[in-house]
Amino acid sequence: MEHLLDSQREGTSAEEPASSTPCIAGNRLILDVYLDGCKRFLQVTAEQRSDLAEVEFLRLSSNDAMITSAVTYLPMFTGLKSLVLKGGHLRDEIGRCQNGLLTTLPPDISKVSSLRHLDLSFNSFTELPFYVTSLRFLSTLHLGYNQLMTLPDAIGELKTLRILSLMSNQLTELPASIGQLRNLEKVDLSENKLVSLPEEVGNLQQCFDLNLSGNNLTDLPETMCNLKSLQKLYLHSNWLVTVPAGLASLPHLSRLDLQNNRLRSVPIEITQCSCVHLQGNPIGEPEPPPPDEDENQSIDIKSIYVKPEEKSFCVTSEGFWVFLPHGFHLFFPPGAVHSSTKIHYQILPLERQHVRLGHHDVLLSRTLELGPHGLHFHQDVEITIPFAFQKSMRKRQVVTRTFSDASGTWTDLNTTTKEKSVHEQMLATCQTPHFSWFLVVSRLVEDCCEVPEEGELLFSSVDQNIRVEFPAGATVGTRTIRMKVLPVSTKLLEKIIGDSESTASPLLRLSQSSTDNFLRPVKIQLPLPPGVTGDTLDSSQLFLLHGDPQAQTWTDITHQVVLQITHIYAQFQVDHFSWYWLWYTTKSYVGELAQNVYKRLRMYQVNFVALQRKREPEQVLLQCIPKHKVDSTVKRLQDRYKGPEPSDLVELVEGEQFFAAFEQGLQLHSERPDCVDGRICFNFFSRMKNIKEVYVTSTERTEKDVKGQVSFYRGPVTEALPEEATKHRKGRNSDWMATLPIKLPKSKGLDGVSERQRNGHSLRPLNLGNAEMGYLTETNLRNIAGRIGSDWMDIGLNLGLTYAELQRIRFNNSNDLDQLTKDMVFSWGQKNSTQPDCVQKLVEAMRNSGRNDIADEIEDVITLGKEKYTQSIRRLGLDQGNSSEDSAIAMSQS
Repeated sequence: MEHLLDSQREGTSAEEPASSTPCIAGNRLILDVYLDGCKRFLQVTAEQRSDLAEVEFLRLSSNDAMITSAVTYLPMFTGLKSLVLKGGHLRDEIGRCQNGLLTTLPPDISKVSSLRHLDLSFNSFTELPFYVTSLRFLSTLHLGYNQLMTLPDAIGELKTLRILSLMSNQLTELPASIGQLRNLEKVDLSENKLVSLPEEVGNLQQCFDLNLSGNNLTDLPETMCNLKSLQKLYLHSNWLVTVPAGLASLPHLSRLDLQNNRLRSVPIEITQCSCVHLQGNPIGEPEPPPPDEDENQSIDIKSIYVKPEEKSFCVTSEGFWVFLPHGFHLFFPPGAVHSSTKIHYQILPLERQHVRLGHHDVLLSRTLELGPHGLHFHQDVEITIPFAFQKSMRKRQVVTRTFSDASGTWTDLNTTTKEKSVHEQMLATCQTPHFSWFLVVSRLVEDCCEVPEEGELLFSSVDQNIRVEFPAGATVGTRTIRMKVLPVSTKLLEKIIGDSESTASPLLRLSQSSTDNFLRPVKIQLPLPPGVTGDTLDSSQLFLLHGDPQAQTWTDITHQVVLQITHIYAQFQVDHFSWYWLWYTTKSYVGELAQNVYKRLRMYQVNFVALQRKREPEQVLLQCIPKHKVDSTVKRLQDRYKGPEPSDLVELVEGEQFFAAFEQGLQLHSERPDCVDGRICFNFFSRMKNIKEVYVTSTERTEKDVKGQVSFYRGPVTEALPEEATKHRKGRNSDWMATLPIKLPKSKGLDGVSERQRNGHSLRPLNLGNAEMGYLTETNLRNIAGRIGSDWMDIGLNLGLTYAELQRIRFNNSNDLDQLTKDMVFSWGQKNSTQPDCVQKLVEAMRNSGRNDIADEIEDVITLGKEKYTQSIRRLGLDQGNSSEDSAIAMSQS
């Protein structure tokens, strides 16, 4: 094996030495698999001339340094039918395919008159060699990934051409003679710079596959409606503002891709076409206001929409908006790169092995990796990352954290945040001159100041009662001082230690840019613990603790400093910085007590719960909730769900990742994007709700009950996890955490048709919203659906349904418009019923679709429902502890 690998590295086969002359295998001479393939080719031409006429298939690598010499001998192969002179066999340091060295071909190439197939892709051609157009029998021509600026008019001479690939060149226009290629069947002109198409493109009567994606087209010639053989037409990622309605009438069209253009209105014929794809267009949105005179010279930035299956994209010096899956987007300003650059990306799940989290940092987003790492831009690139909203962020900072490959450290970038349109979703935006890993973190607020020799005063922005006073002469030269404060609530402290008499001040962390002690003592002021005043405290119960940030240990230094107690403050002096914590307690083991409290502040006890919907057992609710909320949550959901008891308690580290896997006969729904190899990923955080609803499938349900289980796993053990996080594991290498049973009852009928479907009800009962904020019953929704009519597709798009979903709904209800509209409304409702603002979204969708009459009716129903709800509260004496749904039920019963 080692001998074989060594021979491959040197470009030779294991059977023959490098010096031997290669032989022609029948009618084939395949030499692009050798690093010295062109050298071997020259040996063949020199020593086996009698066999050359028999060669019909020839392949050479144009990355070979001897390629320009080798091509001069091509006319000797008079019987050649297929010629491949392709680059891309080598890659640069960041993994990009390197173009070959060919820029032209010898004039005598026209003597190879029998040539049918010619592949010149991944080379450096700036124009098509004129001699190629004289190959009258050529049927396939590949010229992708070159630098072609124009095509010659003589390309129309290739009358027998059937396949033409010109993707990823620099073409801005096509010659009118392109219409003379009447035998063309497949044409790829994607990723060029075409701004228009000639009218003659409509003469390609045999073309069934036409790819024009990734260009700068703003409109299309009407003659394209003459392409009667067309089956697939790709026009995504252009600048189209209009499309001919006649495209929808092409008889064989199976795919019309118009995604990611600028279409604000689309002909009705196009919208009713079953094969059209329109995602990424501003359909229905108003025209933007005309630019100011000062903006006339502004550059129009092109947008790139990256699909989930794509792992890279290209940007140029023109500037781009790049929209990645899961709501991430980037802005490359003009001039950020000087040449076409391929950017690689991946969106990683929330695992601590990808992240450097500090004390009390909470991970809020997935990790976005952009490569190549260290790629430096001429202007900063803007990165926007969606992150989860936290109600407790009032006294915390949200920053974007990135990794520096040069220094091997994590740093925080200046970050701005804003609300996203989706409820409880936020966007964090930062700028960076280089690429690496990026993620959003909630951290303790950091106050910073520069301390000169003259002295300074530093206040905490979290608690104004905390301050540090630097006297004059405390330092020689300026030092940078950083302060972090961690508030600790009295209730949480009592819950952790079980002692209502122990209280503590906020935890103070101080650090400085110098390792030297201060020349003069620095005065620190901390507020006394809650419930304690200087007039009433027992000094024997007051302790000042000094913390070691590395070992996380706490030492009592009360007798090493002089504590000056005022009515509400404690003041002391130090000459170096660390962590400081003021405690008031009767306990004698204060250091150990503080250590345990500190660790628990970073841990989170939760339960896993698995519940099945009563009406639809295949839908399973997986939830991770705090232990004190388990009973109330299960009780609140028992009308809609049933299932096993919650699992044992689990202690989670903030930002830790867990998995849920279905076993023993159950499978995850394969269409779920977060389903990978039968597992769904869950990322859990402190003080955050974590819910996933999934569908499970089983082929055995028509014959018998199906029993299974949901098993929760923590994932691979990493060194970063503390011992407390791993103590629940069973065995050294086991990832098992907890397992809950699930049982799917046997289907109603052997034919798979439920009793509800037999009775003519194909849609599940559904109620939207709640009585306080706005409540729509199933009856309301049926009435709304019955009024929609022919506007159903526009409304569906504005509701956020995909074209694939709408086409499925149309197919299932092709002869029943009434049932179609109900199916659409209920399909959307089932997905959004748990969203607090789902009713408002329904109203907005109606208004955006021009159906103000329906929107007004919905608002009237909501207003009336709120009034009835308020009246029922007063009449029945229901307190605020009742759920909205219980109140609505009580109101209806009354």
